[in-house]
Amino acid sequence: MRVFGLGVPELLIILVIIIILFGPGRFGKILGELGSGLKSFRDSLTEKKDEPGTDENGNIEPK
Repeated sequence: MRVFGLGVPELLIILVIIIILFGPGRFGKILGELGSGLKSFRDSLTEKKDEPGTDENGNIEPK
């Protein structure tokens, strides 16, 4: 499996370097914040469809 032209061994080496630089605690905190940011972004996309005055596609209905 290749991601951005990098294989699994290269990605593992990059992960180890990041953990050495930031430490496991801070690295976990960064990943947690990234996950919560993605979750809030995904929630904001679904909220637009549920707003009053929008149709099932999230488009604003004319008055």
